[in-house]
Amino acid sequence: MSDAYFERTGAGRFRATEHTSGAWDTTAQHVAPALGLLVHAIEVDRDARRNDALLTARISADILGTMPLGEVDVSVEVLRPGRTIELVQATMSAGGRAAVTLRAWLLESRATGTIAASALPRIAGPEDVPAWDPTTVWPGGFIASVDVRRRQIEPGRASFWARTALPVVADEAVSPTARAAGLLDISNGMTVRVDPRRVAFPNVDLTAHLLRAPAGDWLGFDTTVSFGPQGLGVTSSVLHDATGPVGTSSQVLTVRPG
Repeated sequence: MSDAYFERTGAGRFRATEHTSGAWDTTAQHVAPALGLLVHAIEVDRDARRNDALLTARISADILGTMPLGEVDVSVEVLRPGRTIELVQATMSAGGRAAVTLRAWLLESRATGTIAASALPRIAGPEDVPAWDPTTVWPGGFIASVDVRRRQIEPGRASFWARTALPVVADEAVSPTARAAGLLDISNGMTVRVDPRRVAFPNVDLTAHLLRAPAGDWLGFDTTVSFGPQGLGVTSSVLHDATGPVGTSSQVLTVRPG
């Protein structure tokens, strides 16, 4: 058993380990660790090109297809270079086919601490929320690797905290933002509106906007899952660390009754 989600096997090549196996299909990857890897790849590329550590402000991923366990390739392209703002895209491919693309806006850091504030409501901290076992709902190596504490309000509505002891990439330092990105996609499954054995509701994208880099091991979610009448759905979350809100995320769902 590996002790990481990915192992680097080349300059732009990685092996997805058994810990990445998915919840909808355990023979394919869960997209959550992949997003952490793609953010890490963008930040590694950034730091190789410049020394001012632009901040990752938005993450926008599109899921183009399933990703196999095993060897994958990751490439990075600067779409919009700039002195204080960049748009950078990372792509995960397998067998020459793109499976996930992730675009990140990177912005210059500025001193705004004296005016920093948010009206987004806080949630109870992880120490005040009961432990919950997500493997009672979902299979797969990724779900089994995550520690979850949840306060369920009703089906499709909950606040919860998630953390993992596994690094995104074996033997590589990964930023707090990339580590948090590797948990973002868990939100769609942590407060199901309908039993997933009866109705499938996978997401086809994920977008997160960040106020700052999350700190600490725990990432908090204040999540609502909504289904529309024509096969569409949205999972929306306010993201937290132990000190308060850090941003928001949303996912578009394809809702498919069995």
